Amino acid sequence: MHIAILTFQGFNELDSLIALGVLNRIKKPDWRVTLCCPEPMVTSMNGVTVHAQSTLAEIATADAVVVGSGIKTREVVNDTKLMSALRLDPARQLIAAQCSGTLVLAKLGILGAVPACTDLTTKPWVQEAGVEVLNQPFYASGNVATAGGCFSSPYLAVWIIARTEGVDAARSALHYVAPVGEKEEYVERAMRNISPYLVQPRVLSA
Repeated sequence: MHIAILTFQGFNELDSLIALGVLNRIKKPDWRVTLCCPEPMVTSMNGVTVHAQSTLAEIATADAVVVGSGIKTREVVNDTKLMSALRLDPARQLIAAQCSGTLVLAKLGILGAVPACTDLTTKPWVQEAGVEVLNQPFYASGNVATAGGCFSSPYLAVWIIARTEGVDAARSALHYVAPVGEKEEYVERAMRNISPYLVQPRVLSA
């Protein structure tokens, strides 16, 4: 199981790194979570530089892809070469996007007529791309999920875990990272947001 977290120049640390941490609560030999970048190193919106753990060439074979956001997303969607390298297949992959990452999915045609979630800054751009934006933190249809707001990152991670490893594993991962003294409340609130979208069968690798 390979989960690639698309992380571009100017990325938002709260998107890519929180998802990375939550997803890595699954401890299995075949469970691999990587920061997938267009270059060997990328620097965040706040000056944090990280090394790529996988390349865009691996996107097509990943079992799940998380599209993070950042301050340069509009540059990303206007880069024809970069966008053509993002070979996503919602029929086979779980695909999740957060905040301006939703704009990437909109421009790739992944969302189609399905509504989506994003942050308030990105909202008008996603609407201009022809996608209805919902006033909620998380929404999923089939194998595609979107979330809005930096702290909704765990929702995407937990959705992926629930779809692949089951709800108990998802709850356990979230319980581990939740604040002490409000773990049960935090987990229940998160699960209320994603549970309506877990009726789909588990995804199987091709």
